[in-house]
Amino acid sequence: MAGKILVAVFSASGVTKEVGEEIARIAGADFFEIVPKEIYTDDDLNWMNKQSRSSVEMNDPSARPEMAGIVSDMASYDKVIIGFPIWWGVAPRIIDTFLESYDFNRKTIIPFCTSGGSGVGRSDEELHKYVKGNVKWEKGKEINRPDETVIRKWIDNVL
Repeated sequence: MAGKILVAVFSASGVTKEVGEEIARIAGADFFEIVPKEIYTDDDLNWMNKQSRSSVEMNDPSARPEMAGIVSDMASYDKVIIGFPIWWGVAPRIIDTFLESYDFNRKTIIPFCTSGGSGVGRSDEELHKYVKGNVKWEKGKEINRPDETVIRKWIDNVL
Protein backbone atom coordinates (compact mmCIF):
# COMPACT_ATOMS: atom_id res chain seq x y z
CA MET A 1 0.00 0.00 0.00
CA ALA A 2 2.48 2.61 -1.14
CA GLY A 3 1.53 6.26 -1.42
CA LYS A 4 -0.88 8.52 0.39
CA ILE A 5 -4.54 7.48 0.18
CA LEU A 6 -7.76 9.48 0.45
CA VAL A 7 -11.21 7.98 0.93
CA ALA A 8 -13.81 10.49 -0.31
CA VAL A 9 -17.48 9.62 0.06
CA PHE A 10 -20.88 11.10 -0.54
CA SER A 11 -23.54 9.60 1.70
CA ALA A 12 -27.17 10.67 1.72
CA SER A 13 -28.34 8.29 4.48
CA GLY A 14 -25.11 7.55 6.35
CA VAL A 15 -24.57 4.01 5.02
CA THR A 16 -21.87 4.95 2.49
CA LYS A 17 -20.13 7.15 5.08
CA GLU A 18 -19.99 4.25 7.55
CA VAL A 19 -18.45 1.95 4.92
CA GLY A 20 -16.02 4.68 3.82
CA GLU A 21 -14.85 5.35 7.36
CA GLU A 22 -14.14 1.63 7.80
CA ILE A 23 -12.23 1.53 4.50
CA ALA A 24 -10.16 4.54 5.61
CA ARG A 25 -9.42 2.91 8.97
CA ILE A 26 -8.34 -0.39 7.41
CA ALA A 27 -6.31 1.26 4.64
CA GLY A 28 -4.68 3.83 6.92
CA ALA A 29 -6.15 6.53 4.67
CA ASP A 30 -7.44 10.04 5.21
CA PHE A 31 -11.23 10.45 5.12
CA PHE A 32 -13.18 13.24 3.40
CA GLU A 33 -16.96 13.48 3.29
CA ILE A 34 -18.37 15.05 0.14
CA VAL A 35 -21.15 17.20 1.57
CA PRO A 36 -23.58 19.08 -0.66
CA LYS A 37 -23.85 22.81 -0.03
CA GLU A 38 -27.60 22.23 0.19
CA ILE A 39 -28.22 19.08 2.26
CA TYR A 40 -30.71 16.61 0.79
CA THR A 41 -33.98 16.29 2.71
CA ASP A 42 -36.11 13.13 2.71
CA ASP A 43 -38.39 14.84 0.16
CA ASP A 44 -35.35 15.62 -2.03
CA LEU A 45 -34.41 11.93 -2.00
CA ASN A 46 -37.88 10.62 -2.90
CA TRP A 47 -37.07 8.77 -6.12
CA MET A 48 -40.77 8.02 -6.63
CA ASN A 49 -41.44 11.75 -7.11
CA LYS A 50 -40.24 12.84 -10.56
CA GLN A 51 -40.08 16.44 -9.27
CA SER A 52 -37.86 15.67 -6.27
CA ARG A 53 -34.45 17.30 -6.27
CA SER A 54 -32.59 14.00 -6.74
CA SER A 55 -34.88 12.95 -9.60
CA VAL A 56 -34.44 16.28 -11.37
CA GLU A 57 -30.64 16.16 -10.93
CA MET A 58 -30.33 12.57 -12.11
CA ASN A 59 -32.43 13.29 -15.20
CA ASP A 60 -30.09 16.17 -16.12
CA PRO A 61 -26.59 14.90 -17.05
CA SER A 62 -25.24 18.45 -16.77
CA ALA A 63 -26.45 18.95 -13.17
CA ARG A 64 -23.58 19.67 -10.79
CA PRO A 65 -24.73 20.10 -7.18
CA GLU A 66 -22.36 22.37 -5.28
CA MET A 67 -20.11 20.93 -2.57
CA ALA A 68 -19.86 22.55 0.86
CA GLY A 69 -16.13 21.90 1.26
CA ILE A 70 -13.00 20.98 -0.65
CA VAL A 71 -10.00 18.70 -0.29
CA SER A 72 -7.30 21.30 0.31
CA ASP A 73 -4.32 19.09 -0.52
CA MET A 74 -5.56 16.75 -3.29
CA ALA A 75 -2.12 16.94 -4.95
CA SER A 76 -0.62 15.04 -2.00
CA TYR A 77 -2.67 11.88 -2.66
CA ASP A 78 -1.58 9.05 -4.93
CA LYS A 79 -4.77 7.01 -4.64
CA VAL A 80 -8.34 8.19 -4.18
CA ILE A 81 -11.07 5.79 -3.13
CA ILE A 82 -14.42 7.33 -4.06
CA GLY A 83 -17.61 6.03 -2.46
CA PHE A 84 -21.23 6.77 -3.27
CA PRO A 85 -24.72 5.31 -3.18
CA ILE A 86 -26.16 4.14 -6.49
CA TRP A 87 -28.86 6.47 -7.77
CA TRP A 88 -30.69 5.53 -10.96
CA GLY A 89 -27.98 2.98 -11.79
CA VAL A 90 -25.07 5.46 -11.53
CA ALA A 91 -23.27 7.73 -9.07
CA PRO A 92 -25.14 10.83 -7.84
CA ARG A 93 -24.33 14.03 -9.77
CA ILE A 94 -22.37 15.45 -6.82
CA ILE A 95 -19.75 12.77 -7.57
CA ASP A 96 -19.44 14.28 -11.06
CA THR A 97 -18.93 17.67 -9.36
CA PHE A 98 -16.21 16.16 -7.17
CA LEU A 99 -14.41 14.47 -10.07
CA GLU A 100 -14.46 17.62 -12.20
CA SER A 101 -13.13 19.75 -9.32
CA TYR A 102 -9.68 18.20 -9.03
CA ASP A 103 -6.67 17.16 -11.08
CA PHE A 104 -6.39 13.37 -10.89
CA ASN A 105 -3.55 13.11 -13.40
CA ARG A 106 -1.15 10.29 -12.41
CA LYS A 107 -3.44 9.12 -9.61
CA THR A 108 -5.29 5.86 -9.10
CA ILE A 109 -9.05 6.13 -8.60
CA ILE A 110 -10.81 3.27 -6.87
CA PRO A 111 -14.62 3.50 -6.78
CA PHE A 112 -16.95 1.70 -4.41
CA CYS A 113 -20.69 1.98 -4.04
CA THR A 114 -23.50 1.07 -1.74
CA SER A 115 -26.73 -0.11 -3.29
CA GLY A 116 -30.13 -1.32 -2.32
CA GLY A 117 -29.93 -3.98 -4.98
CA SER A 118 -28.81 -2.63 -8.34
CA GLY A 119 -25.06 -3.18 -7.80
CA VAL A 120 -22.22 -1.22 -9.41
CA GLY A 121 -23.96 -1.33 -12.78
CA ARG A 122 -22.60 1.14 -15.30
CA SER A 123 -21.59 3.64 -12.62
CA ASP A 124 -17.98 2.46 -12.71
CA GLU A 125 -17.40 3.29 -16.40
CA GLU A 126 -19.61 6.40 -16.29
CA LEU A 127 -17.20 8.07 -13.88
CA HIS A 128 -14.31 7.88 -16.35
CA LYS A 129 -15.72 10.59 -18.59
CA TYR A 130 -15.52 13.21 -15.82
CA VAL A 131 -11.78 12.81 -15.23
CA LYS A 132 -9.05 14.10 -17.52
CA GLY A 133 -5.42 13.05 -17.72
CA ASN A 134 -3.46 9.89 -17.18
CA VAL A 135 -5.53 8.12 -14.52
CA LYS A 136 -5.39 4.50 -13.46
CA TRP A 137 -8.85 3.14 -12.69
CA GLU A 138 -9.50 0.13 -10.51
CA LYS A 139 -12.75 -1.79 -11.01
CA GLY A 140 -15.61 -0.60 -8.82
CA LYS A 141 -16.95 -2.73 -5.96
CA GLU A 142 -20.28 -2.81 -4.19
CA ILE A 143 -19.79 -2.85 -0.40
CA ASN A 144 -23.05 -2.38 1.51
CA ARG A 145 -21.86 -2.60 5.09
CA PRO A 146 -18.65 -2.00 7.04
CA ASP A 147 -17.65 -5.68 6.96
CA GLU A 148 -13.96 -5.78 7.90
CA THR A 149 -13.29 -9.14 6.20
CA VAL A 150 -14.85 -8.05 2.88
CA ILE A 151 -13.11 -4.67 2.99
CA ARG A 152 -9.67 -6.13 3.84
CA LYS A 153 -9.90 -8.61 0.98
CA TRP A 154 -10.90 -5.83 -1.46
CA ILE A 155 -8.23 -3.43 -0.18
CA ASP A 156 -5.55 -6.12 -0.59
CA ASN A 157 -6.58 -6.46 -4.26
CA VAL A 158 -6.78 -2.77 -5.19
CA LEU A 159 -4.07 -1.05 -3.13
